[in-house]
Amino acid sequence: MTSEVVMALYRPHEGKDSELRSLIAQHVPSLLRLELITDRPPLLLKAADGTYVEIFEWVSGAASRSAHEHPEIAHIWEAMEAVADFTNLDSLEEAQRPFAHFSPVSIGS
Repeated sequence: MTSEVVMALYRPHEGKDSELRSLIAQHVPSLLRLELITDRPPLLLKAADGTYVEIFEWVSGAASRSAHEHPEIAHIWEAMEAVADFTNLDSLEEAQRPFAHFSPVSIGS
């Protein structure tokens, strides 16, 4: 099995930043507890437009696919989708130039 690194991007709806951060705080710990991701330290970054970039490592492609079938993870993702848009890297101004810079985010802050 080969691990895979993912960059998940969440752009909060207006007034929903705090709610999204609360869900992000649950996301990686749940994936880790379910042994779907490795113990490589995840990164949480923020783009200038307020989009969060969450970077973590799946234990395998199969783990990534099985996350979609797990009720606990599905619940978190559904709640995230209610307060944020899932977007892609090319939507970010930072991704339009080499050496993209983001602000680090501590989930506790």
